[in-house]
Amino acid sequence: MQWQGISEFVAVAESQSFTQAAINLGLSTAQISRQVSALEKRLNIKLLYRTTRNVSVTQEGQLFYQHCRSVLDGLQAAEHAISNLQSRPQGKIRLSAPVTYGEKVILPIANDFMLEHHDIEVEAILSNRRVDIIEQGFDIAIRIGQLSDSSMMAKTLTKRSNYLCASHQYIAIHGEPSDLADLAQHQCLLGTLEYWRFGSRNEKLLNVTGRARYNSGFALVDAALKGLGIVKLPDYYVAQHLASGALIELLPHLKAEPEIISAVYPHNRQLSPKIRLFVDYLAQRI
Repeated sequence: MQWQGISEFVAVAESQSFTQAAINLGLSTAQISRQVSALEKRLNIKLLYRTTRNVSVTQEGQLFYQHCRSVLDGLQAAEHAISNLQSRPQGKIRLSAPVTYGEKVILPIANDFMLEHHDIEVEAILSNRRVDIIEQGFDIAIRIGQLSDSSMMAKTLTKRSNYLCASHQYIAIHGEPSDLADLAQHQCLLGTLEYWRFGSRNEKLLNVTGRARYNSGFALVDAALKGLGIVKLPDYYVAQHLASGALIELLPHLKAEPEIISAVYPHNRQLSPKIRLFVDYLAQRI
């Protein structure tokens, strides 16, 4: 009994028309009207305003519609999931990812994924520019940091930490900074930004200067290893050198809060099996 009239009411609320709702559901207008009236009677509340020319949703009806839409979406997703259990994921996945993280982490996992799923192909475009997923036709984008587009779905994959570090050679000659103010006296190896972030919430911005400025993390690591200065880079650039002792972490108590790495994809009530499978695979492997 609780389901009676729900689909009919949602169809009317979305189309603002009993006639159009009847067409959409393949029912008669009279049947739609009877079901919605019975629903209103059961709930003891008016859901729709009716005139001879148009239909509008009451304030109470709008609240009820939002909950009903979610319930119907969930039912549709459940049916879609069951129907896809027996189907083999196939087709192309178009992927965007930051250059270095894509090369070192994402694409090796994508290669393993294709080894396990022979009917899937992956096309990846690596760029540090934030792409428009819909406009540029991507299925998934890997994003690092705060997400701003609420119209997209997102799954957290992992987090990355940034390390301030230098070589033994550099520290032996120039000394080790004890606080942020000391960095003004040091050679800082710069990337594409004029500043570095510090603090538990990334709230401290420090302008830095130095002899080298590269838009390549690998070149910055090489400069740091050769004693040219202090560098601040994500873990996937420097973790192995910190572990080996070639680089030393500096000012660890001022380390910025780790950044979230997410897989972002368009909101779709019927997410294709290949996309859902690939996103879950990324999350499991990473």
